[in-house]
Amino acid sequence: MSTNSDNLHGREAVDLLKSHISTGNARPVLQEIHAALEALLATGTTSTIDLGAIPFGPGDERLLDEVLGKGELSATLDVLGTSHVEETGIPGVWRIDHFDQNGETLSRFVEVTFLPEILKTQRADAEAGLARLAIRLEEHDSRTH
Repeated sequence: MSTNSDNLHGREAVDLLKSHISTGNARPVLQEIHAALEALLATGTTSTIDLGAIPFGPGDERLLDEVLGKGELSATLDVLGTSHVEETGIPGVWRIDHFDQNGETLSRFVEVTFLPEILKTQRADAEAGLARLAIRLEEHDSRTH
């Protein structure tokens, strides 16, 4: 007779097995990342690899994560869903994953850059910030004088 704990164990075994299924595309992606990092250092050219555009199984994802590792920086943005930006253990190589409001994956990228575009302040935002700062300074000055 099967129990819930047997089924859970069975599901865990299936998940573990699935985590090893690979299309064989992780190695070429890693080679592309290597070439992109060389180009970034040589010329400043940034690169983006769309992992959603490539057949990529759980085993590929696992190998990519194992080779790249985890870095020191991460950020979460909440704009029309959630975006996770994480530096890998290879400085200059970033993982960027976008999710909808239900947590479903919308897109997955590797960016080879010194700082991902999504983290850069947009000019219009900086201009609005400058105006906001001027108002706050004026308000502060009027309260202290």
